[in-house]
Amino acid sequence: MVEAKIVGKAAPVRFENVTKRFGRDVIAVDNIDLFVEAGKLVTLLGPSGCGKTTTLRMIAGLEMATTGRILIGDQDVTSLPATDRDVSMVFQSYALFPHMSVLENVSYGLTFSGFSKAETRARALAGLDLVGLKGFDTRLPSELSGGQQQRVAVARALVLEPQVLLFDEPLSNLDAKLRRQVREDIRAIQQELGLTVVYVTHDQEEALAVSDEIVVMRNAAIAQIGTPKQLYDAPVDRFVADFIGEANIVPCNIESVENEQATISIDTYKHNLPSRGLALGPAKLAVRPSRLIIGAKDGFKANIAKATYVGVRMEYTLEAKFGSMFAVHDDVDSPLKVGTEVTVGFAEKGPVLLPEA
Repeated sequence: MVEAKIVGKAAPVRFENVTKRFGRDVIAVDNIDLFVEAGKLVTLLGPSGCGKTTTLRMIAGLEMATTGRILIGDQDVTSLPATDRDVSMVFQSYALFPHMSVLENVSYGLTFSGFSKAETRARALAGLDLVGLKGFDTRLPSELSGGQQQRVAVARALVLEPQVLLFDEPLSNLDAKLRRQVREDIRAIQQELGLTVVYVTHDQEEALAVSDEIVVMRNAAIAQIGTPKQLYDAPVDRFVADFIGEANIVPCNIESVENEQATISIDTYKHNLPSRGLALGPAKLAVRPSRLIIGAKDGFKANIAKATYVGVRMEYTLEAKFGSMFAVHDDVDSPLKVGTEVTVGFAEKGPVLLPEA
């Protein structure tokens, strides 16, 4: 009996001044530089129409760059067709053949790769085992749940042992609980095999959960690249702050700057934080809902405009002089009543100043 084991053979991906145009007037990707380190999971994140899927498809060879170079490993693949690139892609729609068994679906790409029937079968079974579908080989796709079908699609891509594995919105057809489970499976497999993965999603929580690095895209360009923590804690501008998780944008005044530390004020409340290159005068803060302290000893005044119980926490809409804020609080046993005036402060590492766009 032939035995097989799926191994990773990761390669880096590099974009050098890549632009993609459709026709004369539509710029889908605008002169981007990007480096995906071998063995890392990098997510392209952004709203619809920002260029993330076009970027992914250019790696796959399903779209060709108008200008610039794309390299996988040391090979310039800019003008190579998809069939000549050592990449595999997992689609949003799964793209399984309904008349084929699970094993036949996973084996499909291998049948064109020069493997013997015995080795093809062994590798397909190993792929199913890797995604937790051992014993499902004789079933049809219609006999599987959505999450199981997506795992079959992942196994089909993995068995080809590509240099780069691509995911295009892979979890968007699954319900919330399944999305969490499958994304954890994808991350575990990627880390176990040391795969280079480029992953496209518009879901911020999904990106934060699976990524080594996130590339936030806006208007066909890259807005910011960083680790999930870097993007969450230090967004480069208001767009990134708003797009990566929830953020309150709060007006303030920079009173002083010394040794790259600023003192800001909101009414009579003062707070110290990194100046991020900003000078004295009016500015904007990004403050996460979890980093607003309701009932602080020192702070500015606000009223509870809305209180919502969501099980593990309370969610509050606060009304201050400058506008509304969204805050969360762990105390679900003694919720604050609508209309209550509270003092609101910031966690020590809570807010960040937003550089001017």
